[in-house]
Amino acid sequence: MALLDVQDLSIHFGGVKAVQNVSFSIDAGIVYAVIGPNGAGKTTLFNLITGIYTPTSGSILLDGQSIAGKSPDVLARQGVARTFQNLQICMNMSALENIMVGAHLQLDRNLLKAALRWPSIQSRDRALRAEAQELMRFVGLDAYTSARADSMSYGTLKRLEIARALAMKPRLLFLDEPAAGLNSKETMEVDALIRKVAETGVTVVLVEHDMKMVMNLSDRILVLDYGRKLAEGNASEVRSNPDVIAAYLGAHA
Repeated sequence: MALLDVQDLSIHFGGVKAVQNVSFSIDAGIVYAVIGPNGAGKTTLFNLITGIYTPTSGSILLDGQSIAGKSPDVLARQGVARTFQNLQICMNMSALENIMVGAHLQLDRNLLKAALRWPSIQSRDRALRAEAQELMRFVGLDAYTSARADSMSYGTLKRLEIARALAMKPRLLFLDEPAAGLNSKETMEVDALIRKVAETGVTVVLVEHDMKMVMNLSDRILVLDYGRKLAEGNASEVRSNPDVIAAYLGAHA
């Protein structure tokens, strides 16, 4: 059974059909990419699967159980995490604190215990801080453990956002344009990080415009065009598909 199974998924905004009857499945432990020209519906598809939008029609199954229309916090408890195109970092906090925020579902949120600083609360806080430090090392940001987020470069903040998502301990991680706005060195660092994440067993689904990264990283690729599924396959199949070439370069080219 596939980890994620999407069938005939659609969403309409008034008369605009942003996603139309899209179907695909994702096996556990792979890197799966969603590509397509601007406006193809890639981020809308992410928003449907991660609970930001409710589908007009179709089904979304996680381990065979329907998750269509479930809220992001419910999905987070089921092991679904994501990052966004635009940074969602708390700039008035430290890098370490940003990662700790990502693990809030693992904390005891009893107000009385927190107010009285029960030993169990203090012990878990210390453990969480240690886990956050380990994630900083994992994403290559151990030099920024004591840094404030607003003092970090854009490239390091991109990796910090991935670390915060990993603090949720997801089994399915959605990355929306993780290399957007990065230079070639920073893109290589994110590429290597995504490989490391996949090697831990986390299933990665990414939207990305950097085709070199997509082709090098992905086990499977879904191509969207005007909200519809245009093609699906491995890198070689997608690269040579005439419909994909026409969508990106124009039929005449």
